[in-house]
Amino acid sequence: MEIVFALAIGVMAGSGIYLLLRPRTFQVIMGLSLLSYAVNLFIFGMGRLRTGAAPVIDAARGADPALYADPVPQALVLTAIVIGFAVTALLLVVLLAARGLSGTDHVDGREPERE
Repeated sequence: MEIVFALAIGVMAGSGIYLLLRPRTFQVIMGLSLLSYAVNLFIFGMGRLRTGAAPVIDAARGADPALYADPVPQALVLTAIVIGFAVTALLLVVLLAARGLSGTDHVDGREPERE
């Protein structure tokens, strides 16, 4: 499971970096989103990948930390996801305004001349 998880993070980070280097602003925004998802998965993975473990201490199971999942990475990732959605929405509004003003979505604000 860890290999698949690491490959997913690598593919998402690689795709995000590729899209960040593209000349269109929409592709740059999608690249930022993919890169943030990769970082979120990395943070989530640092809290140990476990299935079936309770995040809250149960009196019946005892207080051994090995029996429980770490809730801090989950809370951090949930907060990052919400902030990421807000930033993506803001960037899309800025993209639409810039496209309306300049008539293009090129990152330089003008289309390269074709020969």
